[in-house]
Amino acid sequence: MDENKLWQKLAAEFLGTAFLVFVGVGSVPALAAARGTAPFTGSELGFISLSFATIVIVTAYVFGYVSGNHINPAVTVGFAVAGKFPWKEVPHYLAAQAIGAIVGALGIVGVLGDSAVKGGLGVAAFNPEVTAVPQALLAEFVGTFILVYAVFGAVFRKAAAGWFGLVIGLAVFAAIIPIAPATGASINPARTIGPMLVLQALGGEVQWNQLWVYLLAEFLGGVAAALAFALVTHTTLDKSNTIPDLEVVAK
Repeated sequence: MDENKLWQKLAAEFLGTAFLVFVGVGSVPALAAARGTAPFTGSELGFISLSFATIVIVTAYVFGYVSGNHINPAVTVGFAVAGKFPWKEVPHYLAAQAIGAIVGALGIVGVLGDSAVKGGLGVAAFNPEVTAVPQALLAEFVGTFILVYAVFGAVFRKAAAGWFGLVIGLAVFAAIIPIAPATGASINPARTIGPMLVLQALGGEVQWNQLWVYLLAEFLGGVAAALAFALVTHTTLDKSNTIPDLEVVAK
């Protein structure tokens, strides 16, 4: 069978997540350095969203045929809940994604220097005076739900062949726009915790009391999307497990 070894899949998840954090999260301090003392604008939000979207599209086509290009623990857990991914490999994938996120964040510091740390390293956080905890939970839940649902739909056996990378990337772009003003739109547990750990290690200020909000909402969003997709989409034939689908073939 022409299937990659587990270590190759983990290497792909590590690299894909590192790319995601370096490019996507790195766009936040990069644009902050570029604007100087000027105020944050909507165009910057657009460029940040585009940075995440484009790197997701790239990694989808580069790593998708190796590991499935989850690069997001919420996606991995969602696939496992849906029976499309073995639970025994979930801890390995989550570890590879977390390490990749840490390395990606270190890469940002290596390229941009202390200014990235002083600027918060693109760490996702919310202002409790503006965004209440229930709002933050809902924002991250909805954003992750949209992303993971789009992933399931894009790789489903009935989906248009070859478009999965673009569809997922556009879903990321679209989800970030309304979610970012509330929580920074992490919608990815690895992207949440990796930069936080690096920022803490380098002496930055980290809102650890907010971590549970992100992780809870993101994992619940991923699981809910997996269950909702099966409920809305699957036919009797799909439920019979007698046919392969792209969620499995992609791995």
